[in-house]
Amino acid sequence: MRNRFHSICPYFAMFPEAFAETWLDRLTRRNDVVLDPFSGRGTTAFQSLLMGRRAVACDVNDVAYCLTKAKTDAPRLSSLKRRINQLEEGFDGRRWHHAAEKATEFFQYAFHTTTLQQLLYLRETLRWRDNRVDTMLAALILGSLHGEMDTSDSYLSNQMPRTISTKPAYSVRFWKKQRLKAPERNTFQLLRSRASFRYESEPPEGEAIVLHRDMRDLPRIRETLPQRISCVITSPPYFDVTDFEEDQWLRLWFLGGPARPTSGRLSRDDRHSFEAEYWRFIADMWRSLGAVVSRTAHIVIRIGSRKVSPDRLAKTLNASSVFSNRRVELIGQEISEIQKRQTGAFRPGTVGVSMEVDCHFRFRS
Repeated sequence: MRNRFHSICPYFAMFPEAFAETWLDRLTRRNDVVLDPFSGRGTTAFQSLLMGRRAVACDVNDVAYCLTKAKTDAPRLSSLKRRINQLEEGFDGRRWHHAAEKATEFFQYAFHTTTLQQLLYLRETLRWRDNRVDTMLAALILGSLHGEMDTSDSYLSNQMPRTISTKPAYSVRFWKKQRLKAPERNTFQLLRSRASFRYESEPPEGEAIVLHRDMRDLPRIRETLPQRISCVITSPPYFDVTDFEEDQWLRLWFLGGPARPTSGRLSRDDRHSFEAEYWRFIADMWRSLGAVVSRTAHIVIRIGSRKVSPDRLAKTLNASSVFSNRRVELIGQEISEIQKRQTGAFRPGTVGVSMEVDCHFRFRS
């Protein structure tokens, strides 16, 4: 059965656990160290632990760090339940009534008043950066913060996609036109339900290092990393496809960010519009990998673009490996069609990425 921690929080441009599982099975053995410098929702790191490997994960974005940390360092379910009870006992709706009233029109339409009060309280109270119980609770909320209200009671918001946070003005216009009202949800009850559901699967044991930083910083801290990172399985941001910071703005808000979409606040590399800039970014990735992985490490990279053909993506990715300052061999490549493109779910008629390229490299000593 699929481990339920995998799907705590789906979002746009994520690769499935089967991708990580296939390459881990093919290229690694128990206790090997696996690195993902763009950890996203933590799929590579989490699947590595499930398969008895060790993991190093890195991401500059708050949502990615929170999800990866929660899944790879899960607390006991009993600890979660005690914390939820404690939080619920400490919640006073009257204190948060004024804050909810002052919220922008988007938040007034997005959440029922009671639900919004609870979210504002939890946003201020949870210490998700340094407390593993609170990290898991924040991750569970991120996964339920917005979604389709007509198909499940597992989401807190008015009608929204599960994978991205739609822009405020667009959302309000849509809700007004459709005469949609946010459902009344008890966030504490939902947390209990979601925790029990996820913990139907056993959290994995094992060691994971989760870094909340830019992948370019890895060479500076290599002395703190395992000496033998034997495999990298990753997917850097695709060229000119999506801006994580804009698409995940509501989840970023819950973690302490601005109450509006932003771009370039956390990272300037979420979306590159110019090809030369994008390949400079990929060159930086190769420099970091060359500095921290073992002499004969395997490197598996999934990449995509709306503008660049799969063949040219693979050729340029291979050519850019020279910036690793290592001898690199391209073992193989595979072009695959995306079967269920998420773009159509929230932007009908748009042209997104239809093909992806998987490239397998190996460093040679």
